[in-house]
Amino acid sequence: MSSEQKTIIVVEDEPDTAEMFGEMMHLIGYRVLKAYGGASAIGLLSQETPHAVVLDLMMPDLSGLEVLAYIRQDERLKDVPVIIVSAKSLPTDIKIGLEAGATVYLTKPVAYLDLKDAVERAIQSRL
Repeated sequence: MSSEQKTIIVVEDEPDTAEMFGEMMHLIGYRVLKAYGGASAIGLLSQETPHAVVLDLMMPDLSGLEVLAYIRQDERLKDVPVIIVSAKSLPTDIKIGLEAGATVYLTKPVAYLDLKDAVERAIQSRL
């Protein structure tokens, strides 16, 4: 990684899961910001331009797909890699997520190394 600390936004409505993903990213040197739902994610994204977003799909207010649509339509954010991490694991769910603009689609439970590799590859592909 460069000397600039890269920022990851974790969007997850389950606080324990958000903390776990945040800690995973922090351990490898990322600055981590957390949003505990879709609406708070959009609020945070309106103020921050992260290097990547780790995004849950099933949230009670706005779905992850709605957050992803916001990211892809925003000129400032449209190229930010989005790594979906969801319990929705059917092939059709994965296809929908990728077609909506996700960079990578991982299913829960996700292993630390899988998440780490997905985030690092997504950020590198953007450089």
